[in-house]
This record gives sequence, structure tokens and C-alpha cells, in this order.
Amino acid sequence: MTNERLEPGAPAPDFTLLDQDGTAVSLADLRGTKTILYFYPAAMTPGCTTQACDFRDSLSSLEGAGYRVIGISRDEPAKLAEFRARDGLSFTLLSDPDHAVHSAYGTWGEKMNYGKVVEGVIRSTFVLDEDGIITEAMYNVKATGHVARLRKMLGLDA
Repeated sequence: MTNERLEPGAPAPDFTLLDQDGTAVSLADLRGTKTILYFYPAAMTPGCTTQACDFRDSLSSLEGAGYRVIGISRDEPAKLAEFRARDGLSFTLLSDPDHAVHSAYGTWGEKMNYGKVVEGVIRSTFVLDEDGIITEAMYNVKATGHVARLRKMLGLDA
């Protein structure tokens, strides 16, 4: 079962999820700020840690360019809090345990994993403008090097 993929120009699907502290965060709360939403399989796994630390290490320049970074996974808030503390992550992590938001963004479905077709999280990143419109939709991104490519796409690196 593959979900419909979102395209640039489409409104980002609305959501309300709990963050690492158990506080509800809605898409509406993000209006007025450019937002990078990234979906990743699981906190504290090697690839997801690499990707999160890349976002952490680029955060000041991303924020300086007006972007907020938010990670979304199926992990419960307590695990997200542990992930943030362990790796010094200072951006918001949201919990989507039933993968409803993943499905709305087309980031839950069939994928290849070690040569087998499995159902799960499709590592993906979306850039939203201040009005919640998708300006970039990237599916099946690699954990390593993704933030550098994203920075270049956003014009933050020469």
C-alpha cells in the first residue's frame, strides 16, 4: 500500500502531534515561519542519528535563513526526549505512533530494505513556506549527506 506523494505547490496536510515534552504541536502553530519537516524511521538508530546530528550541526545557519527544523517519527515522546538529550538536539521532535501523519504525507508505505519489500517509514523531507505550502518534497532520501544537499538546494551553500 503506497500513499499519494505530495508535490511542491500543495498545501501541507494539517496535523497535531505531541512533541518530546508531551506538548501538542499543530501545523497551524508553524504558520509564519518556513519549516523543514523531516520524517525518519526511528530515534537512536545509526542512520537516524547521523541525519539528526547533521540537522543539529546545520541548525544555526538554517535558523539564520529563517527555517525551523522539525523531525517526525513513530517514537513515543519519552524516547524522543531521550534522543534529544543523548545527541544534543535542540529542534522539535514529534511523535506519530499510529503513522497517520506519515500516511498523510506519503511517507509510510512499501520500500526496499536489504533486498526485501517491507512496509514502513520512507525517509523524506518537506520544506514548507510561511503559509504551509510545500515548496520542496523529497522522498527516499539517504540519511548521510542529505542535509548538505538540502542546504545547497535552499541556496545556503555556495
